[in-house]
Amino acid sequence: MKQNTYKGAQQRAALYELAQTDNARELIVFVHGFMGFMDWGAWHLVRDFYNQAGFDFCRFNLSHNGTTIAQPSEFSDLEAFGQNTYSFEVEDTVSLIAHLEATHQTWERIHLIGHSRGGGTAILASQYWNFQSALGKVCTWAGICDIARRFPTGAELLDWEKTGTRFVKNGRTHQNLPQAYGLYTDFLAHREKLDILKAAQFLAEKLHVFHGDQDLSVPIAEAYELAAVSGATVMEIAGADHVFGAQHPWPKQDMPAQLLEVCEKTLKRL
Repeated sequence: MKQNTYKGAQQRAALYELAQTDNARELIVFVHGFMGFMDWGAWHLVRDFYNQAGFDFCRFNLSHNGTTIAQPSEFSDLEAFGQNTYSFEVEDTVSLIAHLEATHQTWERIHLIGHSRGGGTAILASQYWNFQSALGKVCTWAGICDIARRFPTGAELLDWEKTGTRFVKNGRTHQNLPQAYGLYTDFLAHREKLDILKAAQFLAEKLHVFHGDQDLSVPIAEAYELAAVSGATVMEIAGADHVFGAQHPWPKQDMPAQLLEVCEKTLKRL
């Protein structure tokens, strides 16, 4: 198991962990979601699950997720968090994969698993990835299908434009995290390249969609939108919330049952 850094958007260094098994020919890259990080909750147990199944596994911090190399699990760099964009997160994912292949090894297949906003990022990154011949499956766990609906409208949007910054509450840490208006203008400037449903359509049989039927953060209807354009089947996890029963920190040695279920069902699709 190796922890190191890669250069993401704006050449900002961020942490990644590559857990390798003997003679693995396939790699899974895990993309965390909004207000997430690579060490959140039970993601380390997800790593162990896929290592035991014979895959190399990489989890990483997006470059502008608010963490630092010194504090990889804390939102200590609010300036970076505030400057983040969807374009940055796609660039991070593509750069990380290129770094892995340049500094470690090449793999016959590289699969992407993205949670929540990371699901949309994984779909978008797959279309710009320079290693299409090695692209395996793209799996979304509670993934978003559209970026535009993440933004406020009406008076709230106008106020954001006027002030230049809005704040979002982190329910776990109780921090008010800033978001610069550039998050919205970047989306407008790159709207076609950030069209998740369009990218999902081109993925077709490579896309697999998993979603909890009790998800209150990303409605399961978004999973069915992804399925409708790609031909994928939505695999519902009964009783599962947005994080499949996990929380941060996760003190137990075993995964919650619903997270284990989504791991097992995903494995059958790889």
